[in-house]
Amino acid sequence: MAKKLEVGIEGEARDAVTNQNTAVAYGNTVVNVYASPAMIGLMEKAALSSVLPCLEEGITTVGTRFEVKHLAATPVGMNVVARSCLSEVDGKRLLFEVQAWDDKELIGTGVHERFIVKLESFLKRTASKVQNS
Repeated sequence: MAKKLEVGIEGEARDAVTNQNTAVAYGNTVVNVYASPAMIGLMEKAALSSVLPCLEEGITTVGTRFEVKHLAATPVGMNVVARSCLSEVDGKRLLFEVQAWDDKELIGTGVHERFIVKLESFLKRTASKVQNS
């Protein structure tokens, strides 16, 4: 590993709310605000980006679990920032506390679990699903 994975490592990711990442774009034909899946994706990006510099070449992490509350709506035109903090390292299992904020308030909070994997093995195992179906 390039750096040691330690509790307290923080990450951040930003997004502008556009028509492409609203609930309408995800299939809700009524509510044109920042979509929960977009917020979760941004939280995941913050967590991943925080630990990538700590991993050797050919190693990555994959998301395995999310427990998130979407607390407030964010309209098109605002910005969102997601922040993560590595709260637990248990072998290959990583647990993050995550939050998302728009320009005005906290809009989401939760926990996110990731696992460290060898990229080549992971991709081979995934590709084998197509070959064996």
